[in-house]
Amino acid sequence: MDKLYWLDQIKLQDRTQVGDKAFYLSKIMQRGYPVVPGFVVSAEVLTQFLTTLNSTSALVADLPYSSLHLDVANWRQLQQVAGRLRQEIMTGTVPAQWVDKICAAAREWPGNYLILRPSLALSAIAPRIGNTSGLLDAMFCRCEPEAIASALKRAWSQLFRARSLLYWRRVGVNLQQINLAVLVQPAENAIASGLLYAHSSGWTIEATKGLGIALSQGDVQPDVYYIQQETGIVLERHLGNKMLAYGFAHGAAMDSPKLVITADNTDIVTYVLEETQQKQYTLSEEYLQQVITLGNQLVSEIGNNFTIKWTLSDHTPDPTLHLTQVSSPQSAIPHLHYGYATPAIIKGLGASGGRVTATTYVITDTHKKPEKIHKGVILVAPTITPDWLPFLQEVAGIITQRGGLTSHAAILSRELGIPAVVSAADATVLIQSGERLLVDGDRGEVYRIRGEKAPEGETPGFKSLEPTVPPSPHSHVVPQLPMISTQLLVNLSQPRLIEPGQSLPVDGVGLLRSELMLLNILEGQHPQSWLVSGRQAELLEKWTEQIIQFARAFAPRPVFYRSLDWRVNELPSGLHHQHSVQNSPLGERGTFSYVCNPAVFELELTALANVQKAGYSNINLLLPFVRSVPEFSFCRGKVEQAGLTQVPQFQLWMMAEVPSVLFLLPEYVKAGVAGISIGTNDLTQLLLGVDREQGQITRVLNERHPAVMGAIAQLIQMAKTAGIPCSICGQAPAIYPEIIDQLVEWGITSISVEPEAVQRTYKAIARAEQRLILAAARKQIGAA
Repeated sequence: MDKLYWLDQIKLQDRTQVGDKAFYLSKIMQRGYPVVPGFVVSAEVLTQFLTTLNSTSALVADLPYSSLHLDVANWRQLQQVAGRLRQEIMTGTVPAQWVDKICAAAREWPGNYLILRPSLALSAIAPRIGNTSGLLDAMFCRCEPEAIASALKRAWSQLFRARSLLYWRRVGVNLQQINLAVLVQPAENAIASGLLYAHSSGWTIEATKGLGIALSQGDVQPDVYYIQQETGIVLERHLGNKMLAYGFAHGAAMDSPKLVITADNTDIVTYVLEETQQKQYTLSEEYLQQVITLGNQLVSEIGNNFTIKWTLSDHTPDPTLHLTQVSSPQSAIPHLHYGYATPAIIKGLGASGGRVTATTYVITDTHKKPEKIHKGVILVAPTITPDWLPFLQEVAGIITQRGGLTSHAAILSRELGIPAVVSAADATVLIQSGERLLVDGDRGEVYRIRGEKAPEGETPGFKSLEPTVPPSPHSHVVPQLPMISTQLLVNLSQPRLIEPGQSLPVDGVGLLRSELMLLNILEGQHPQSWLVSGRQAELLEKWTEQIIQFARAFAPRPVFYRSLDWRVNELPSGLHHQHSVQNSPLGERGTFSYVCNPAVFELELTALANVQKAGYSNINLLLPFVRSVPEFSFCRGKVEQAGLTQVPQFQLWMMAEVPSVLFLLPEYVKAGVAGISIGTNDLTQLLLGVDREQGQITRVLNERHPAVMGAIAQLIQMAKTAGIPCSICGQAPAIYPEIIDQLVEWGITSISVEPEAVQRTYKAIARAEQRLILAAARKQIGAA
């Protein structure tokens, strides 16, 4: 280790050695902004350390230069290799002269603690890399040689965690291309910590008590402030759920008798905030204005769109506001150019995360679908219906003029794992076919590309499709994730998502969307057309095989197959029923269509029976859009005739999405309903009178509306009273994860979400259950 790179001295040519996080902070620090001082242990040091590992294993011996060609689909092998590599690093010896040099430099600062922040240099491979936030964690340690060496190894070893190895493989990056540096800074107690998300359309500030660990680990719901950037006026503020805070044991905040010591030997403790503190906003007006002022100063440096992390250090008598991280997707940070113009040409709703740069293909008339869409284009259209799915398999991104977060365009893009922006007004007018655009699905923004230096290809964020635990029930979850008692399920429809979905930490498939699954085999025709043309046996065989793929992959975990639920205007081209209510947004939906024309439903039930005969007893049936008890009874009779109930494990559930179920659920239970799954998309539309395709309205009238939340609470309570399970499979928990606290508190049995939302939903459930346990403990302590 030749030298340490001090933040106030880092130059442009040092960027690959210090990593992007440290480089950005250094540039801001050198322009006079309040950044905590620090130095960087360069990426070269990690390479040198890996070459010193004394191991007989060929895998470890070649580690600095190995591409680690792992079979990432083999989770056990991936876990074993990751565990072996991390063990080798943790048992290795950091040369004493390195540790002494770091320790001597750190002792120039007052205080006893350090924070080590991983800093990746990704500029050379940026086109393939998205947001790696959350992939590598910061480490705290005492300012002592042994503790520094251990923390340094823990920071390095994260590069070889199973989820990290999987992520690098998924984005097509070899380990040799990754430079991992470590930024070392003094750490001290904080009055508050948080983030500022700056957009040209408005600012959001999040804040919580104590160190930022509570926020990064998701242990709290922070206070949220919505700011008008031009004036600094606070437009709205929402009090968070801040039961816990983190700090160092020696701090003044440690007066509370209720302490939970963490197990990492860093003297960091978790403490329960007093009830009066929980009911107070984290930031006083003075400190809130300091954060706003700092943000306004940064606008002149890095533009209107950026994110900062900040901390209010516990300096007596004058607390000090510091920047701890600065990032800007448009990156007007000095010396950095991403090659696309600002501001955004279009702003809409970010429906599916990630960013992609590609050539556009514009469709102005959605009634005239093209015969073929070229691979890798960004599709721009007024709106999208489910029967577009076959055309979207090779699309790189989607922009629609209409649609909300639960629109078909949003759902399909999340199913396919591609970035999407919906409710993008005048998109088909402002954009022409052949233009090169960047679609930012996280921010809901679209940019024109200029020059040839634009990032190429899809650059998705760190999506939850990367598994974090083996495919097993929660009783066997590995220690990286906490135990949860609320079941977590996944929504699927595409066979290509089966393999990655198997490795997600889920208890089964909570919603198998038959419509989207079937579109892969229907050849653009309605199932009725197959029956009329004498192709019933062929369709039955294909239908059965499609369902078996899901049942086989997740066995013995349950799969809840939802039978066909097409609106008339969403039917594939071909035969429409003569009795359909034309141009109706509801039409003969769900079980009512089975009563009117039972042939397709009977064939569907035969396919499910064939799956059971093939030896899969984990398939269950979920009836959609049930309007009346006679409809359900009719379907139950058909189910019995098909022989499905002869398998003891089989369960017949229904969707709870038509508001009448709020009054009729006891009658449904008497008729044989074994469980309900709340469909928040349709329930919200029907309760509030809004269409999922109306993006502007759904910004205000959405699943968080008191009427919708009240209906959900009532359904959960009615299910508990009736003694049946109650799941929720609509988009609400994924789009608005803050409602998961209430769902768990009310007693939801299971939550089913898209693959990309599994990881964050798992953590949200764990936090919600932890809060309930802590609240019960506090109540018990108070009673004592």
